[in-house]
Amino acid sequence: MTGLAEAARHRLAVGRRAAPGVGISLAVAMVALFLASHYGAPVMLFALLLGMALGFLRERERVAPGIRLSTRTILRVGVALLGARLTLTDLTALGLTPVLITLATVAATLLVGFGVARALGMGGRFAVLSAGAVSICGASAALAIASTLPRDERLHLDTVLVVVSVSTLSTVALVIYPILAAQLGMDDAQAGVFLGATIHDVAQVVGAGFSVSETSGETATIIKLLRVALLLPLVLGLALVLRERGNRHLPGQPHKRPAPPIPGFLLGFLALVGINSLGWLPAPLMAVLATTSTACLITAVAALGIQSQIGEMLKLGWRPITVIVLQTLFMGAMGAMLVGYWLPA
Repeated sequence: MTGLAEAARHRLAVGRRAAPGVGISLAVAMVALFLASHYGAPVMLFALLLGMALGFLRERERVAPGIRLSTRTILRVGVALLGARLTLTDLTALGLTPVLITLATVAATLLVGFGVARALGMGGRFAVLSAGAVSICGASAALAIASTLPRDERLHLDTVLVVVSVSTLSTVALVIYPILAAQLGMDDAQAGVFLGATIHDVAQVVGAGFSVSETSGETATIIKLLRVALLLPLVLGLALVLRERGNRHLPGQPHKRPAPPIPGFLLGFLALVGINSLGWLPAPLMAVLATTSTACLITAVAALGIQSQIGEMLKLGWRPITVIVLQTLFMGAMGAMLVGYWLPA
């Protein structure tokens, strides 16, 4: 009992130290949600920009512990709770061809995106981070992948840059891709698969899909959730590779510390997908978990913004942004080609 009491006191002390920083991050997240709902821009982008505006707080001793907690623990909770949005039943209703198109698009973007980053002189860690974010689910994937990589200041800057870039490109795609789908003569089902398989963030996929039709919106949402589900094998595989390498490191990157074990939040993600697929989660609880997941991720992004140093980000140069743009263009072209070839109207 003494040990349990000591552990409880320790956790309470940690919570008290973290409360100011977490509170500030949460307040920024709430403001970002309000602005996003009124102006239609990505909430993750608002959270980052507002957080950057409060960057002077990162040096405050009272705030720093909560900011670190937000970018680590709260982030991982948010990623784990993403599993409450997914069910295997939705995927089987689509049929095999849309699933194969999505899997092929994601796999090709991962491989080519990694190669493009390396060809432009970026390190292996940035290549994995950017290709994973573009191919899977945008900002959420970037945060999940970053949480498994050895941490240093460069990783933080890379993560912020990737989140800003994919959020911005998602908004551009929200406007352009439905027009492109119409110009290519896609019907509602084809457009739904194309939009779901190529736009980075979930909110933009939903907006783009339902701007075409209800059928397109429903299809795009399910396809996008399939891509979110692929986050699990990607991050799990990455964690296993890092664990196996031990003191070795990704190509072009120095290794700062031993690789982490398999993250526990991935097991939570998988468990929620399984429970949800079995129908054991009542709809109200699913809604609460999904909302909590979104709140945690936005709070983590706000904290990342507070930690960011814009001057240091600018020193990264033009190559990182060029890499992400090229990865995005490749994914759009690949998705359009596969939809036209494998999914005739």
